[in-house]
Amino acid sequence: MVYSLAATTLTIAAPLGCDTPSAQGAEETADGAARPSDVLVTGTDEERLVLEVTRANKVVVRLPRAEVGQGVTTAVAMMIAEELDARLVDVDIPLADARTKGNQFTGGSNSVSSLYGPARQLAAVARARLVTAAARRWNLPARTLRTRDTMVVAPDGRTATFGSLTARAARIRRTDVPGKPKPASRHRVIGRPTTRIDARDIVTGKAKFAGDLTAAGARPTVVARPPTIGGKAVTVDDREARAMPGVRAIVKIAGGVAVVADSFHHAFKARDALKITWAPGPLARLSDAAIRSRLRTAVPRLGTPPSGSAQVEAEFAFAFVSHAPMEVLTAVADVRADRAEIWFSSQTPMEARSTIAAAVGLRESKVRVHVVRGGGSFGRRLNYDAAIEAALISKKAKQPVKLMWSRADDIRHGRMRPASHHRIRASHARGRVVAFAHATASVSESFEGASAQGAAAVRAAGPLPSDSGLYNFGRLSGDSGSVELAMPLGAWRSVDSGTMRTAEEIVVDEVAAKLGKDPVAFRRTTLRSREVKAVLDKVASAGHWGRTLPDGHGQGVAVHEEYGSCVACLVEIDASDPKNPRVTKVVMAADVGTAVNPRGLEAQLMGTAVDGISTVLRAGLHIDRGAVREKSFADFEWARQRHAPLHFEAHIMPSRGEPGGAGELGVPAAAGAVANAYARATGTKPRRFPINF
Repeated sequence: MVYSLAATTLTIAAPLGCDTPSAQGAEETADGAARPSDVLVTGTDEERLVLEVTRANKVVVRLPRAEVGQGVTTAVAMMIAEELDARLVDVDIPLADARTKGNQFTGGSNSVSSLYGPARQLAAVARARLVTAAARRWNLPARTLRTRDTMVVAPDGRTATFGSLTARAARIRRTDVPGKPKPASRHRVIGRPTTRIDARDIVTGKAKFAGDLTAAGARPTVVARPPTIGGKAVTVDDREARAMPGVRAIVKIAGGVAVVADSFHHAFKARDALKITWAPGPLARLSDAAIRSRLRTAVPRLGTPPSGSAQVEAEFAFAFVSHAPMEVLTAVADVRADRAEIWFSSQTPMEARSTIAAAVGLRESKVRVHVVRGGGSFGRRLNYDAAIEAALISKKAKQPVKLMWSRADDIRHGRMRPASHHRIRASHARGRVVAFAHATASVSESFEGASAQGAAAVRAAGPLPSDSGLYNFGRLSGDSGSVELAMPLGAWRSVDSGTMRTAEEIVVDEVAAKLGKDPVAFRRTTLRSREVKAVLDKVASAGHWGRTLPDGHGQGVAVHEEYGSCVACLVEIDASDPKNPRVTKVVMAADVGTAVNPRGLEAQLMGTAVDGISTVLRAGLHIDRGAVREKSFADFEWARQRHAPLHFEAHIMPSRGEPGGAGELGVPAAAGAVANAYARATGTKPRRFPINF
C-alpha cells in the first residue's frame, strides 16, 4: 500500500503492498493544505518508508536502519536511484529517529533483503507520479516521456527536474503510467560496483558521529567503574575531584561514579582523582580455568554412534571476545522533568526508546531518540547501555551530558561474545560419514534486570548449524547446555555460527584426512547445495588450491551457508613461526543473490576475513578473578594491518535472485579456513581459540 500527502513537495510514504493504479486522464486534487482526503492509499507495511522530492531536486528517504559502516545507506540509495532514474548524488538517506511503529531493527544480515522490495516499489511509484505531473504540464501522453538524471525528458528534448515537478506530483491521486519496479534486466545502478555515498564525508571528517555532536550544549562525561565485573561503589570521596578545574557535577550511578566537566580532559583527570572503595562483583572468585571447566561439564552427551562405524572426535574451546568497534560508545542525553532527547547510534532504537523512558520515569511519547551513524558495531549497538546511563546521569546531574565509554570501559564492562565449548563426533563407514553429532555449551547471562541495562537478546543455540544439512552426513544430532554467569553478553557478528561452523569445518578437514581424501574433493562429494559447490570451486580455482608451498606454510578452505546466501574461503598462512603466524592470502567467493553493491559486498567479506584471522589466531578476553584482563588494543590483540593478508580477492557469483544476507556471512568460513590452514602448516590439531591464549 502506498499513500501520498498533498504538500509543497512530493512525499510518498510506504506501508507498501500494492502498485498505484494506472489510469489515463485521472484527476488531481484541488490546491490547498493537506486534508484527510489528500491521503491516497494507506497500508501497514513494517518498513514505513517515506520518500520526499525537494524543490532543490534532492530525493530524501529516511532510513529505519542504523548505518554502522556496513554501507546500507549506499545500498538503499542505489535502489532508489535505480527506480527513479535519479543521479546517485541527488539521493540522500538520513537515518530515521526512533518510531512508534514498524521495523527499525538492524541485525541478522537482513537490511538489504528486507528493504529491497519496499524501497524499489516506493521509488517506482514516485517516478510514476513525477512522469504524470510532467505529462499534464506539457499536455503530452505520459507514455512518451522518459526519466534520467533526476529529471523528466519529453520527446522534443524539453526537461523538467523532479524538484520543479514535486508540488504538482504531490497532488496526483492516480498516475497515467504504472508504478512498478523495473525487471532486473533493465538495472543500470543495482549490481554496479559503487563507492559509498558517504566515503568522502567520512575521510574528510564531515560525517558526524555521536562524539562530534554539540546538541543541547551537552558537557563531556565519563564514569569511574569498578575493577571487577558487576562491582559496586561502597564509599566515595570526591572532595579533591570537585575542586579541580572544569568539573561541573559528580553523581553516583549504578555502574559507578560519573563526572561531568568542561572537556573530556577535565573529566578524566577528575575521575582519576576520585577515592572509591569498591565491593567486588559476583564473579570475584572465578577465572578462565574454572569457566572452561564448567563449560566442558555442561556440554550434553552425544549419544551412541551407529553400529560398525569408526569415529572422528574433537572438542573445541572458544574464548570471550569483545566487539571493540573503532568508535567507542558515546551518547548525548538531555533529560528534563517533562521530556528527554537522546542522540546515539542504535540498531534497536524503538526498544531503546521505551527502555530509556521507563528508566527516567517518563511516558514514551515524551522521549525522542535520534539515531546517529556509528563507527562500527559487529552487534555491539544492538544494546544501548551507554544511552540509558547517559539519560540517568543527565537526570541526576540536571544538565545535558555527552557520555563516552573509554576503550577500557567497553572491553572490561561492556558486552562480549560468550565463551563456548563444543564436542563433535563424525561417524564414518565404508568411506562416507553416516552420522554427525555436535553438542555445545556456552555462557549465558544471569544478570537480574539486565534489560534495564539495555540487553538485547542473544540468539539461543539451536537449531545447530549442522542441522541445516549443509553436508550429506547421514543422521544429524545435537544438543546444547549453558553456564549462567553474571556478566554482560551480547550478539557478536555471526552469533552462534562464528564458533559452531568453525568447529564443524575443522572436523570436516579431519574426516577428509582420516578417509585419505583431499579436503576440497571431499567437500565436493558431500555438499548438498549446487551453489555452495560453485563458490567452493571458485576459490579452489582462483586460489590455486593444492599448489606447492614452502615448509611451514599451508592452505585451508571452509564453506558456510546462511541468510539465504553462501560463501567459501581459501586461506594461505605462513606458520613457520607457529607462535606468530601470518595469513598471507585470502580468496573468498560469495553467492548472495542480487548483489546491490558488489564493492560494498567485497568490503564486507574483507572485514569478515580480518575477523576470522583475529578470533582464530590472536584476539580474546581473559577473566581473572572476576575481572577482564584486557583493556585496550595493546592487549586485546585484534589483527592490525601487519597481520592482514598481503593478497585478498573476492569473487561475487552472478545471480538475479532476491538479495540474501552478507554482513555476517563470511565470518564462519574465514575462521574455519584460517584454522584449517594453520593445522596443515603446523601438522597440529588446533582446539582452543584464539591459539595464542
